[in-house]
Amino acid sequence: MEKISTEVYKKIDNDLYNADGDIWWKPDTILHLLKTSVNPWRVGCAKDIIKKLAIDPKGKTALEVGSGGGILTEEIAKMGFITTGIDPADQSIITASNHARASGLNIKYEKGTGENLPYANGSFDFVFCCDVLEHVQDLPKVISEISRVLKPGGVFIYDTLNRTFISKVVAIKIWQEWKRWAFMPPNLHVWEMFIKPGEIKELLQKNGLDWKEHTGSSPNVSIPKMLGFLRKRAKGEWTYADLGQNFWLVKSNDMNILYAGFAIKK
Repeated sequence: MEKISTEVYKKIDNDLYNADGDIWWKPDTILHLLKTSVNPWRVGCAKDIIKKLAIDPKGKTALEVGSGGGILTEEIAKMGFITTGIDPADQSIITASNHARASGLNIKYEKGTGENLPYANGSFDFVFCCDVLEHVQDLPKVISEISRVLKPGGVFIYDTLNRTFISKVVAIKIWQEWKRWAFMPPNLHVWEMFIKPGEIKELLQKNGLDWKEHTGSSPNVSIPKMLGFLRKRAKGEWTYADLGQNFWLVKSNDMNILYAGFAIKK
């Protein structure tokens, strides 16, 4: 997979993450759904991987690339990792730092991009990169940098969106464009930037990362019921908080939309 063209990259709206105020931790905000609807699956996948590898996180170093407001970063820290988060958005870093401090969590946050990680070779035991790879322009460079800062034998855990017909209908049309159900801002995701499992496996291999497995995701309710939930929110009958209390992702074999995986540094 090559670097995304400037023409395509201009379509994505990554400025959202620099919006004023806390757009991450307030229950009635779109990004708080990462905590209520995505983290149950995402964190569960990570814990399953760590258990499978029989690794004790306590005292191990972990970096989250694209840490945003700290929704996942705090879960990483709670596992016992010595945790660092890096993100290009100043406002997200401020929000994440303030929330970690208020929660009594010792997390180091820094400004930076996945394409140029400001860390020495072999700095971390684990690197996490979730809901980020489909937002970057130079994916090969990001994967190269993640491999570089991982220790030999270190673990890379990630999730991203698959580029399929189904993901175009669901993640682009239903989530973002069709007003009957849409709950995300337009252009939060761009379908051409989604990543097929085979593409990421090839990039991992090229960068000294031994791919191990992929896991899919599905909603906790039927598709008709999920659409009903989204309709209630679109009509103003439900808030984002209501949506998060009723809809979340669970592990499945379906990798048509959102999938997770891990690899080990050779």
